[in-house]
Amino acid sequence: MVEDQIRYRGIYDTNVLEAMSSVPRHIFANEYDLDLAYADTPLPVGYGQTISQPYIVAYMTEAAMLKNNDRVLEIGTGSGYQSAILSRIVKEVYTIEIIGPLGENAKKIFKENGYKNIHVRIDDGYKGWQEVAPFDAIIITAAPKDVPQELLKQLKVGGRMIIPVGVFIQELFRLTKTDKKIIKENLLPVRFVPMVDKK
Repeated sequence: MVEDQIRYRGIYDTNVLEAMSSVPRHIFANEYDLDLAYADTPLPVGYGQTISQPYIVAYMTEAAMLKNNDRVLEIGTGSGYQSAILSRIVKEVYTIEIIGPLGENAKKIFKENGYKNIHVRIDDGYKGWQEVAPFDAIIITAAPKDVPQELLKQLKVGGRMIIPVGVFIQELFRLTKTDKKIIKENLLPVRFVPMVDKK
């Protein structure tokens, strides 16, 4: 998977490659999808949610330009696979899932497999995690119609947000926060499930 789907397609960050090599994707997949666990495809995890394809997980992780001491907020825990990848690279991962059963299942997988630096909250991701903000990076794994301003507020100066934005046509952006403005970079077209809230 790592050689053919990730390194071959231009992911070179050694931390990302090592994380993708060390985290077993199959433990985050449904039992009826185990034969596709390492295929270059998203996988359903229930409740209309998916695990992103391995290349997209690696791409978003590399785009966040992570450092070992970073504290990262992830919006959209899902199965927990992206959280687990992040946990191999950064100091602390804070992840929010709005769908209760998915969040609880991710907690169970993390506990059973020794992921000790991942903190899970079942809540509305649009609100972020104010008590432990600001974050060095924020990675959003579902697509809002617009960039949530509350999440930008919880990003450190110098921090990076990786976010898919749009409804029918979605683009993946990297937003970098400076002391004066937000620098917006268009990375690539993507297709994510919609980001939902509790309204």
